Amino acid sequence: MIKRFSYGVHCLLLGSLLLAAMAQSVVAGPIAPKFTAVSLDGKSVGSASLAGKAYIVNFFASWCPPCRAEVPDMVLLQSKYASKGFTFIGMAVSDGEPAIREFAKNNRINYPVVMASDQLVSSFSKYADGGINGIPTSFVVNSSGRIIQVIVGARSKDVFEKLILEALRKPGTTK
Repeated sequence: MIKRFSYGVHCLLLGSLLLAAMAQSVVAGPIAPKFTAVSLDGKSVGSASLAGKAYIVNFFASWCPPCRAEVPDMVLLQSKYASKGFTFIGMAVSDGEPAIREFAKNNRINYPVVMASDQLVSSFSKYADGGINGIPTSFVVNSSGRIIQVIVGARSKDVFEKLILEALRKPGTTK
């Protein structure tokens, strides 16, 4: 009876430790890749300038209907949360620079947009299950520089807002 009780306690402890380790790895997430790029407006944007800020890297194309659908919500949320230390970063793929410039102007995009090089795509692909195989694909990075979510497909304003609030949350806090 004591052996069975002891075995049960060991299993419970081991299971608790395993769950705690799994929860920690999910919460912490991998460190976002280091990158540097020049936005369409000629300004440098990258991991060094974003240190301590929360951001969402959004791989998109001007011809992609789901990408086009989420841009107005991203523009609104950028206006709302920029002062709190958040930004979207648009990474244009499969598009020419003239088309992206026109798209950004027509949609009044108010966050940095860069032409994504193969190196940029490759550096983020490592963190998406199977790589970046579809657009839009977004990487949510918290203020500690860790990827906390990878999202394939368009998201609503409400979903993006929840992700932004989570990314802005200081580590170790619940709200």
